[in-house]
Amino acid sequence: MKFCEHSRTEINCLSEASFDFCLEKAAEQNEKIVWLNRPYPSDAETFQTFNTLILQDNKNENLKIKKEGEAVVELDQFKSVLATYTEPLAEVKDSLDLANKEQRVEELEREMEAPDFWDNAEVSQKKMKELKGLKDDMETYQNLVTQMEDMETMIEMGYEENDPELIPEIQEMLDQFQTDFDNIRVKTLLSGEYDSENAIIKLNAGAGGTEACDWCGMLYRMYSRWADRKGFSMEVLDYLDGDEAGVKSVTFQVNGENAYGYLKSEKGVHRLVRISPFNAAGKRQTSFVSCDVMPDIEKDLDVEINDEDIRIDTYRSSGAGGQHINKTSSAIRITHFPTGIVVQCQNERSQHMNKDKAMQMLKAKLYLLKQQEAEEKLSGIRGEVTDIGWGNQIRSYVMQPYTMVKDHRTNEETGNVDAVMDGSIDIFINAYLKWIALSKKTE
Repeated sequence: MKFCEHSRTEINCLSEASFDFCLEKAAEQNEKIVWLNRPYPSDAETFQTFNTLILQDNKNENLKIKKEGEAVVELDQFKSVLATYTEPLAEVKDSLDLANKEQRVEELEREMEAPDFWDNAEVSQKKMKELKGLKDDMETYQNLVTQMEDMETMIEMGYEENDPELIPEIQEMLDQFQTDFDNIRVKTLLSGEYDSENAIIKLNAGAGGTEACDWCGMLYRMYSRWADRKGFSMEVLDYLDGDEAGVKSVTFQVNGENAYGYLKSEKGVHRLVRISPFNAAGKRQTSFVSCDVMPDIEKDLDVEINDEDIRIDTYRSSGAGGQHINKTSSAIRITHFPTGIVVQCQNERSQHMNKDKAMQMLKAKLYLLKQQEAEEKLSGIRGEVTDIGWGNQIRSYVMQPYTMVKDHRTNEETGNVDAVMDGSIDIFINAYLKWIALSKKTE
């Protein structure tokens, strides 16, 4: 005697009549019917157990078929997404100029073999840094190619084995590939003259009083965390505490490959909106901090500075104390009268070293200012000095009554304020670099 079973109609066939009913019910619901060549059970209890087990087996079978169908759909989607990266990956290869980089790596490695390579430590360290950067670019691109090939292999394996358990693994590989691809694509946008240099950042508290000083300290921590994640080192050049809390101003240098290229996007006024812990009434308060970014240009710039155009002030360095700190007037402040630019340095051991570093910073700022004026003249745009206050911000950080960080130049935004304040600012840096590249193409 033949018996039937279907997954979504839980009916126990206790007789041939009920079997006919099951068959009709399954046909009505367009369900799969499993035919079993088994003898009719001798008693109802045995048949009940038998039929229940068959029902469960068929449910598992249908669920497996459903998952396999969904897996095929997802594999098709993976294949489609991966196909969109073929052309961009080729463009990245051209942008990286890998052929010339391979040639340069061979040249540097031959120079390293010379017995007098380490005689000049400064030059040798620069060449080692260059070699590391070239090899990193080549390795990153090769890793992308390998990841793409591995995913294609996994997708084909998924089709052959029809195994839904491969889907999460392929998704994880795709997420990592997309992250690595975005990072290296952004790196190809760093083609400016000084993008590869270290960066010098100066934060100044603006409108907002004690709240602004606290905001300045928060931004300093944010950039410190970002630099640490990137593997960059930091060096404080000048630091002035706030009257009650936070930081009035801080100048620091970020050392790392393409540090200025990344951080040039941060130049401008940063606005904070939150319920101030320094406001007894618990009211929402807005504060502003200006961020100035310049490259640490080591070569001697062709910038003329007349002695009568500057004033050099000496003062005692601030800090916890030590052999020179707070004891000698080793800190230097240079004021450039024609432009109003002020630079300060107090981290070096002697006054002469601080003066040399401050003059280097002043030359870099004057050089950038000269470049900016030339660009504005060519484009017919007149530059103007903006205040550290309302209406001039490049980015807003809102903590109350809702959470949002928004860049007003690129319209990039995120609701995860805590992550941003912990150093996750790459989304804004990447958006800015893409925005600049797009602007240049449309000009």
